[in-house]
Amino acid sequence: MGLFDFARNIGKKIFGKEEEAPAALTQHINEDNPGVDGLQVEVKDGVATLTGQAQSAEALEKAVLMAGNAMGIQEVKADGMTIADGSQVGGDDEFYVIVKGDTLWKIAENAYGNGAKYTKIVEVNREVIKDANKIFPGQKIRIPKNI
Repeated sequence: MGLFDFARNIGKKIFGKEEEAPAALTQHINEDNPGVDGLQVEVKDGVATLTGQAQSAEALEKAVLMAGNAMGIQEVKADGMTIADGSQVGGDDEFYVIVKGDTLWKIAENAYGNGAKYTKIVEVNREVIKDANKIFPGQKIRIPKNI
């Protein structure tokens, strides 16, 4: 699965000290569990390593985004994750990093030619976008290609 890069100094504040990060990130991901069983998280020097079994590639991607969009995390490794249904990561989706001035409407216009389809972006990112009006520069989200 490899490595995903994130902006370390932005995101949702989930933990204070790095030694608190594994338990805090595990709890954070499990609260809105996207479909990951036996999740274990290790964090060292801003790198979160996830292990466990995802029900699908989509579930794995969501867990990675949930961990990576936390303040203090700059990379997420998920080589230790298995995918139960055999699907492949990144199949029909692309990852997008929100920049200053972005709105979900604008992102949907660029991706689909129709800003009203922003609701689909919110739907597939519900674990990282809790409020469609509260996205932030540096936040990484999934943009589904087939909607």
